[in-house]
Amino acid sequence: AEDRGRTQLGWLDSHHSFSFGEWHDPKRLGYRGLRVLNDDWIEPGAGFGTHPHRDMEIISLVLEGQLKHQDSTGNTGVLGPGEMQVMTAGSGLTHSEFNGSDTEKCHFLQIWIHPSEKGLAPRWDQKSVDSENEFVLACGPQGSGAPLLINADALVYRAKAQAGTSLPFETQRDRRTYVHVASGQLRAGMSVLSAGDAMSTSEFGPVYLHAAEDSEVIAFDLA
Repeated sequence: AEDRGRTQLGWLDSHHSFSFGEWHDPKRLGYRGLRVLNDDWIEPGAGFGTHPHRDMEIISLVLEGQLKHQDSTGNTGVLGPGEMQVMTAGSGLTHSEFNGSDTEKCHFLQIWIHPSEKGLAPRWDQKSVDSENEFVLACGPQGSGAPLLINADALVYRAKAQAGTSLPFETQRDRRTYVHVASGQLRAGMSVLSAGDAMSTSEFGPVYLHAAEDSEVIAFDLA
């Protein structure tokens, strides 16, 4: 967590797992197809004004508060804790994201994944993906069985774990796994992972995460 970049704008406090905006680290340009993982806090009543995107799969997961979305294709929505939003920027669109509350901060993860195909028609969807003491598939390509579809060779899993429980994650042969701790603290082997920490592996077989306290984790299965 301490190695991440940071952007502070008064209304925004953002930590970057990979190079983003004015923070550039040549050793942190993404992991496989995962390009951006920002841990954002937005002040009440503030947010990202209308801005463009193109040819990127964008995922938002709200951890605390409310996130209000609006885009140029006419989609609008408000996400609460545990809800996820996916957006295929495709051939191009503009959108805005604001804190949906005038009194409470909004805490969410902003995730960008490189698409498998460019120039697609923009699309948007949001759903609540429940998880309790196990990894649940949240996002994936057509045919993966994921409730939220993305145009990328990637599977995104979400897990909430109570203190004292163990989360097994099955890594796949010839794939890469990236795990980000959104909140809490877990142990993986001899390593302790706290909020903002991450781990990656190319090994095949189960990975066990043991929750030292109530935790939330995002895992990526990547080509």
